[in-house]
Amino acid sequence: MNIRFLGLPLVAVALLALAGCASPTVVTLQNGTQYLTEDTPNTRTADGFYEFEDISGRKVRVRADEVATIRKED
Repeated sequence: MNIRFLGLPLVAVALLALAGCASPTVVTLQNGTQYLTEDTPNTRTADGFYEFEDISGRKVRVRADEVATIRKED
């Protein structure tokens, strides 16, 4: 019984800690297009593309040479 009362607060704290890890990031392309993501896109595929999800949930795939900057949002 004691484990149940202790386990629930620990799970809540763990979920809050994980939620705090996301840092909004702005991906700017060479043509000036900007994408806002919930977390830093660090996925570069073997064929030379970045794949990430923008804040609206849309999957975006762009060539690596089209990306100008990837920076954390201010």
